[in-house]
Amino acid sequence: MGHGEHHPFSWLSALAPGLPEHSLTATLVAVLLLVFAFRVSRKLKDVDAAVNPDDGVSGRNIAEVLAGAVEDVAEGSIGHHAERYVPLLGAFFVFILANNLLGLVPGFVPATSNFNTTFALGVISFITYNVYGFRENGVGYLKHFMGPMLALAFLMVPIELFSHVFRSMSLAIRLFANMFADHTVIETFTELVPIAVPVPFYLFGTLVCVVQAFVFTLLSAIYIGGAVSHEH
Repeated sequence: MGHGEHHPFSWLSALAPGLPEHSLTATLVAVLLLVFAFRVSRKLKDVDAAVNPDDGVSGRNIAEVLAGAVEDVAEGSIGHHAERYVPLLGAFFVFILANNLLGLVPGFVPATSNFNTTFALGVISFITYNVYGFRENGVGYLKHFMGPMLALAFLMVPIELFSHVFRSMSLAIRLFANMFADHTVIETFTELVPIAVPVPFYLFGTLVCVVQAFVFTLLSAIYIGGAVSHEH
């Protein structure tokens, strides 16, 4: 590593040098989300207050909008009993979105721009949708890997297994590549021209943050829908 190589300043690396930055960022986001959830959960459980929405932008309104959006994605992709999977999909969406958006703050690097983070998320998606498939269909879920003809099962099983493993890798690579590129572009232009010029890139970066969180959540919902379907 060259002595002249430039390393952008990072708050978390400065506070905890030597620790993996993506782990620190992911931990910070998780703590912030837990605090947010604790603060709004009491209002969301209040049945009387539910009929009187808060004025303006509030934590409760944000939580309701996010929950409603994830519920719509689940119902459109999974259908019957979609509400069972909203907590997982909601956790994916808000965790990824919060990490992505934190990367727009100077001095922070999104955990999702590190492949270790996105790979872990992809593995979680892979494991959970297969667990849901077995829970919903029992041993019959294995037919999902055998193809339409039992005689060709010995060929279809390895192909289907590879296809399903590639799903998690695809989720991880897509999220990592987009967020790494987005953060690099914003960081570069901010360092070159810190005033005015980066604004369009921040607007575009915000759009990328939302879209990438949505895509990961949507694809996970589609995989769950295919796994729990009885029409194999």
